[in-house]
Formats: sequence, C-alpha cells, structure tokens
Amino acid sequence: MANSLISVQIIPKTEKYEDVIPFVDAAIAIIDASGVEYEVHPLETTMEGELSTLLHIIEKMNDKMIELGAINVITQVKILYQPSGITMGMLTEKYQ
Repeated sequence: MANSLISVQIIPKTEKYEDVIPFVDAAIAIIDASGVEYEVHPLETTMEGELSTLLHIIEKMNDKMIELGAINVITQVKILYQPSGITMGMLTEKYQ
C-alpha cells in the first residue's frame, strides 16, 4: 500500500505569458506515464504512492516545464505521509 498522497499544482511562467494549459497537460502526462494512481481536479492533481517516487515525479514535471520554455515554475505541494499506508479512497470513501 502507498505511504503518501501528494496534491500538486504546477504554475509555469512563460516569457510571453502564453496559454499554460499545454504545459499543464505535459505535466499530467508525466504523472500518467509514471504508472502511479492519480486524480486530476480543477485546481490540482492528487497522486498516490511512495513518497520518494512522488517527489521524483514532481522533479520531472518541473524539468519538463523548463524544457518546454517556461522561465520558472511555481509548484504548490500538499503531502500526506502515513507510513502505515494510505489511499485516496480511504479519505474519500464516504463521499463516493
């Protein structure tokens, strides 16, 4: 079972203030390619997995933003670390 949930919002700054949705789509594609469980929400994406794996994914997301031409990136992160195990479903099951 996963030991962490991380919610991440990535905000790339482009030189000419272009539309950043293609950048966000590229960041989500990195999450998708990683194979971790995740859910996309309007203001952030939540991932489920091992803490070190999820942090590595965030690093890759930031690198991709720069590779695509962003000047810099603001990345807002919320982490729930629970060594005994945690899933998104455990926190949201009563709402499903």
